[in-house]
Amino acid sequence: MTPDSIDATAPVLLHTRGRAGHIVLNRPRAINALNHAMVRLMDDALTSWERDDAIRTVVLTGAGERGLCAGGDIRSIHDDIRAGGGAASVAFWRDEYRLNARIARFPKPYVAVMDGIVMGGGVGVSAHGSVRVVTERSRIAMPETGIGFVPDVGGTYLLTRTPGELGTHLALTGGAVGAADALLCGLADHYVPSERLAEFTGALADADVDDVLGTYATTAPEGELAAHREWIDACYAADSVEEIVARLYDSGDPAAKETAETILTKSPTSLKVTLAALRRARALTSLEQVLEQEYRVSWAAVTAPDLVEGIRAQVVDKDRDPHWSPAGLAGVTDADVARHFERHEDAGLGLSPEADPR
Repeated sequence: MTPDSIDATAPVLLHTRGRAGHIVLNRPRAINALNHAMVRLMDDALTSWERDDAIRTVVLTGAGERGLCAGGDIRSIHDDIRAGGGAASVAFWRDEYRLNARIARFPKPYVAVMDGIVMGGGVGVSAHGSVRVVTERSRIAMPETGIGFVPDVGGTYLLTRTPGELGTHLALTGGAVGAADALLCGLADHYVPSERLAEFTGALADADVDDVLGTYATTAPEGELAAHREWIDACYAADSVEEIVARLYDSGDPAAKETAETILTKSPTSLKVTLAALRRARALTSLEQVLEQEYRVSWAAVTAPDLVEGIRAQVVDKDRDPHWSPAGLAGVTDADVARHFERHEDAGLGLSPEADPR
């Protein structure tokens, strides 16, 4: 498919309006969940528009009323791992992570409209953009620990650059945030009421992005996280998941205790690997380095039991009763965590010579 495609059934719709190129994720029944074909189509569009002097802005939106993108197509990942050992999933992640890096370095304004549900892979194709717009309907999350996975698509890069320990909180709990909290965490830049989105994106056809934002962006409704910063920063500064949970229980704040109980429903292995990935990401200097690390972690997850089991419980059988292995934090050893960061025989993403986190 090329830009200005008119195939309404395509998973990604591409068209131009004035000097803006529009990418519309088009699987509304699946809340526009990403698959490999969609990643390739997006990359092809960026290649075309990067070279086209007539296009000065790229705009990303999602079809339907439910959200921009609910993440990767995890059911297909489940089926691939069970049937083929995960080779297709790894190939998908390779191209997806390369696309995430490309979006972050795209030389023209990349305007991501993060309306409604934006989770996992949806964060990857939006929150690395140069202009990120949220609405009162936005619900943004990296919920991977709940399916036996670890935040990827550059999520550990984004979450380690939030104020204090907010990113650690979001990564371990998988909790969703609204507009104001997304702005607080640096996952978004501007708030535009959903009723004005059509006007906003239409105005980008012939006007500079900054001028359009000046007209349509306004103050977001008050968020929730700022009021909890004291216990979040104190509890999540601990060096282990076990200590974080203990501090949450001991803090005396009912919200902290509830958070501890939420964390303990997640995959123990995913929790420990996620915390390690976040701490390691803090020491890395570029998104590319973090993506290389995440690629190794994703490789390892394919060979572990929790990813298939987590997806089974959440979206296949939908019993919401995953049986994690190991079942508790005490059963996850340092060696179990360390193997997720080992070099793989795969050559990696090859984003840049300095991208190898070693």
